[in-house]
Amino acid sequence: MLMPKRVKRRKQFRGTMAGKPTRGTKVTYGDWGLVATEPAWIKSNQIEAARVAMTRYIKRGGQVWIKIFPDKPVTTKPAETRMGSGKGTVEYWVAVVKPGRVLFEIAGVPEETAREALRLAMHKLPLTCKIVKRAEEGGEDSEN
Repeated sequence: MLMPKRVKRRKQFRGTMAGKPTRGTKVTYGDWGLVATEPAWIKSNQIEAARVAMTRYIKRGGQVWIKIFPDKPVTTKPAETRMGSGKGTVEYWVAVVKPGRVLFEIAGVPEETAREALRLAMHKLPLTCKIVKRAEEGGEDSEN
């Protein structure tokens, strides 16, 4: 599972998922990308399940990039515990994803293979996504 090696503080507030992402909205490394269309917390084991589904489908050909990282700790208290006595222990790590964020990128495989691999990864995630193609650079003439 993905998680930080070390953190400055063990526990965090829950925060908000409102707004748009400030970075990570373009497909930069691969030819195809998986873009979130709604806000969500994605657990580290869900990221790993999506990665495994993609790499299995492309039979370890091509290349896969994971563009999100679970760096937010989520705490829970034990069942049937009375109120008070502090915050619970860290149970798992999540990546906070806002709509428009690129989650995964894939390259080195044909279009239909890439689309199917990303579709399989989409089913492992707790949010709706869309598959996008990399925008071609140099579309405008800059010689004038």
